[in-house]
Amino acid sequence: MSVITCTDITKTYMLGETLVHALRGVSFAVDKGEFVAITGPSGSGKSTMMHILGCLDVPTSGSYRLGDTEVATMDDDQLAQVRSKNIGFVFQQFNLLSRVTALANVELPLLYAGRADRHERATEALNHVGLGDRLSHMPNQLSGGQQQRVAIARALVNDPSIILADEPTGNLASLQSEEIMALFQQLNDTGITVIMVTHEPDIAQHARRIVRFRDGLIVADEQVDKRLTATEVLATMPAMET
Repeated sequence: MSVITCTDITKTYMLGETLVHALRGVSFAVDKGEFVAITGPSGSGKSTMMHILGCLDVPTSGSYRLGDTEVATMDDDQLAQVRSKNIGFVFQQFNLLSRVTALANVELPLLYAGRADRHERATEALNHVGLGDRLSHMPNQLSGGQQQRVAIARALVNDPSIILADEPTGNLASLQSEEIMALFQQLNDTGITVIMVTHEPDIAQHARRIVRFRDGLIVADEQVDKRLTATEVLATMPAMET
């Protein structure tokens, strides 16, 4: 069952006086429970594709269906509703508020949604990512790996069916990267669909499927025969504070 169906997606925009063709007719589908890595060189269109998948932007033409809902023609308010109900985001820069605690950062989506149980749900999400003992810590009191786990907890707190991760290990050391990938693999094993943009070939190998972009087109779409299992990689690495 496809949770995402993209058909002939194009995206063009003006850069100064130059018309940029970021996507040139992209078609692919993602089934429920898949773990997909989107890769490609800088300027290949992978980040533009991620923004469209996350309802942060709309295509110039083509169809994007999220489940049975056509979202390609939605306005900003409609896109915001879809994002809040269906999608959790994880970014390279963590995007945490620096002056509030880990718990308060995770509570934010629930605050915007008007949920009365936000403290309990945020605490549960932080426990889920192994940070139950860091609830009152500020971001600058956490390592990079811990900050990214706070960001993952925030992405999970509204029970999304899809997690979108944009270069989630780009600012992390190797051990921290493997710990984050282990967490994504565990989440995927529970049935959450994970779509990740990465320029790192070894990180892409943690997914079950790799979609490669170049010049605004998909040039390869392949299953990963022998994916890297992060917990097995971690067992071979020396421990450090993460």
